[in-house]
Amino acid sequence: MGDTRVTVIRRSFALVLFLVLAAAVPSGASRAADAEQGESGLPVPRFVSLRANEVNLRAGPGVRYPIEWVYQRRLMPVEVIEEFETWRKIRDWQGTEGWVNKAMLSGQRTILVLEEVRTLRRDASAEAPAVARAEPGVVARLLKCNGDWCKVDAAGYEGWLTRGEIWGVKPGETIK
Repeated sequence: MGDTRVTVIRRSFALVLFLVLAAAVPSGASRAADAEQGESGLPVPRFVSLRANEVNLRAGPGVRYPIEWVYQRRLMPVEVIEEFETWRKIRDWQGTEGWVNKAMLSGQRTILVLEEVRTLRRDASAEAPAVARAEPGVVARLLKCNGDWCKVDAAGYEGWLTRGEIWGVKPGETIK
């Protein structure tokens, strides 16, 4: 009788352990969704901007990792490509990657004007009248995007630029 009882208890424990482990392991569909969202529940990759005028880019996710670069431009757009606890791995427009604390990032969307002087247009058309001209490196607030055009606010001048003229928006991304 003692042996039977021990066997039943062991089988019950094994069954409970199996059920607990099965519940803890995500299904294939759930794992696929996790690959598209970071620990924060927000999509990865995604664009954000730097919150401060001085942001340390570290070699790893923590203060014990060395500082590799110091950004000195508030609102510069960056792309979050990975998350670990309170740290975000980012990539800048030149492809430089490293880790910053999430407190140094803002959800405000901005863009960076690329390569040459660009003309902001009154409407989303190459024939639309010019509103202003933006030098390469100008950071502007992103207002919306549809199709090949994005509306921005650069120092109070609102106008449209094509996606090819800016960095900070995913291909095909719609922003309302």
